[in-house]
Amino acid sequence: MTKHRCGWCVGDSLYEAYHDQEWGVPLKDDNKLFEFLLLETFQAGLSWITILRKRENFSAAFDQFDYKKIAAYDQDKIAALRNDAGIIRNRLKIDSAVANAQRFQDIQKEFGSFSNYIWGFVDHTPIQHHYAHYSDAPANTALSDKISKDLKKRGFKFVGSTVIYATMQAIGMVNDHERDCFRHQQVKELSLL
Repeated sequence: MTKHRCGWCVGDSLYEAYHDQEWGVPLKDDNKLFEFLLLETFQAGLSWITILRKRENFSAAFDQFDYKKIAAYDQDKIAALRNDAGIIRNRLKIDSAVANAQRFQDIQKEFGSFSNYIWGFVDHTPIQHHYAHYSDAPANTALSDKISKDLKKRGFKFVGSTVIYATMQAIGMVNDHERDCFRHQQVKELSLL
């Protein structure tokens, strides 16, 4: 018997592995949170599978998503990133990765961790949705609008409401697995731990 998966990932082994192992799992580790925030900002205007296919290249180019190192990138490193064919070579997105790493650390100083900050918007408890089909999930919500607005006020770039909602889905702040997907209940149970 085959497992029922969310329709958006079916048919691509990389997508299916990401869906089965990572998507929607509640993340509280700041290093992983920064990785997803960086990847989601680069995804803006592109498909997620494009980013997944380049994820290893992004990891190598951005020092395994070490936000402390990224925050200190100089112009030579930024120029090298702009010439790296393995990643998305968008100048504004590359510049935003550096600025966002700096702002990320500002939030850590204020809240103790980025996790405390971001999860505070949902009282540290994932929102459980029960959509019949992945297309029923919104692209953004009033909550993602609020988080986006707050991040922008703090100096973050490429953090529009749609990018933030996709991040919320990826890091498990919302469980948007289809209700019949085999991961829906598993992810829900993880959120109770």
